[in-house]
Amino acid sequence: MVNKSVLLISLMALMTFISSFFYFQSESELVYVDVNKLLDGYNRTKTERKTFNIKAVTLKANVDSLVTNWQQELKNYEKERISMSKKEIELKQELLANKQQQINNYQQAIQKQIQEEDQKITQTVINDINDYVKEYGKDNGYKLIFGASGSGNIMYADKASDLTEEILKGLNRNYSGK
Repeated sequence: MVNKSVLLISLMALMTFISSFFYFQSESELVYVDVNKLLDGYNRTKTERKTFNIKAVTLKANVDSLVTNWQQELKNYEKERISMSKKEIELKQELLANKQQQINNYQQAIQKQIQEEDQKITQTVINDINDYVKEYGKDNGYKLIFGASGSGNIMYADKASDLTEEILKGLNRNYSGK
């Protein structure tokens, strides 16, 4: 009878120990980061965006310049049309139409280039963040770090489980080389 009691108490103690171990272990491992805050607060995002915006403005200015030149040519044609022969009018209209088509094609190519570069920059920054979070998780013994993006994948989390600021500081330290 005594052996059964000791065995029962030992078994209950072991179960309590195992339960509390997994409870506290899982409690400390359930953490998350706010992905949007990381993207917005990461200094590399800001640097890349600034460089990208300068380039995009330059590319758009080139297109605007071409459009303005074409519009001026069209105005000149309208003024000179009265003094032109039928053949000259046809040639000028064809020339203007071809030029407009070239400008449209160029504009589409520039828009595509801007979109591709934007996606490339965004993916580069995301890869940086993912790599850092992965290393941070390994270095700090986390088995899982959730990413909250405001789209409903994490509906509630205790603020104590939020690693966003800590990871953001580390990301920016890494980026600045400190």
